[in-house]
Amino acid sequence: MEILIEDLDFRYTAGRNVLNSINIKIDEPGLYCILGPNGVGKSTLVRCMNKLLQPTSGRILIDGKDLNEYEIREISNIMSYVPVSTMSVFSMTVLDTILLGRHNKHRWRNTEEDMQKVNKALRVFGLEDLAMRNSNELSAGQGQNVSLARGLVQETEILILDEPTANLDVRHQVFVTELFRELAAAAGKIIIMISHDLNIASKYADKLILMSEPGTIYKIGTPEEIITPDNIEFVYGVKCKVLSDSGRPLIALGHALTDDEMRVRRDQ
Repeated sequence: MEILIEDLDFRYTAGRNVLNSINIKIDEPGLYCILGPNGVGKSTLVRCMNKLLQPTSGRILIDGKDLNEYEIREISNIMSYVPVSTMSVFSMTVLDTILLGRHNKHRWRNTEEDMQKVNKALRVFGLEDLAMRNSNELSAGQGQNVSLARGLVQETEILILDEPTANLDVRHQVFVTELFRELAAAAGKIIIMISHDLNIASKYADKLILMSEPGTIYKIGTPEEIITPDNIEFVYGVKCKVLSDSGRPLIALGHALTDDEMRVRRDQ
């Protein structure tokens, strides 16, 4: 499976471009983390990738085929998407909510295999005791785990996660990121994850996609190539030191630049 994004622009109605000349090529399985400050277009980018948004210009190819040529049914068979917040407003049990992820084949009858996959996901995410509770009665963290379990059971070759560790405590942030890294390696999947935690992304990702204002790709590379003091200062406006933790970069934060310092830094 290959994802190729060429010269992608996007803007909302009567607004400025949110994305500008985005070029990305992903042709190997692995965990890819999209990083960048608030407002640089990370969520907009992944919504273009799964056809929720239509780019203003440019194109996205999935295995050499233009995304616009895929029907929604086809996309759901090769790509699953877990948005940043999917708290249910409907009265549906946790089990049934996760089971929806097995319906990407557009059939309505549940099979024994479906139930086995859902039960396994319940165990993996520690949701067994909540299986018959209504999903709109859960805490934010529990609801996030339900959404991730639903994405997992869809079993597509591409999995896109918009801030999957939002609302999770530190232990579960690490657990979820480790889980998807291992899944990408074991099952040969492409997993794309938006993250605001630079150290977790640095520790577990195979490649990092660093976005910057105004909606551009600043750099793409390994954690060692991306997590540097200069890159973090330029993109985030924060002074830092970069240490080493088992061969992976580890950020020790310093202080934030003022707006004036940021302008000088960007003008250099």
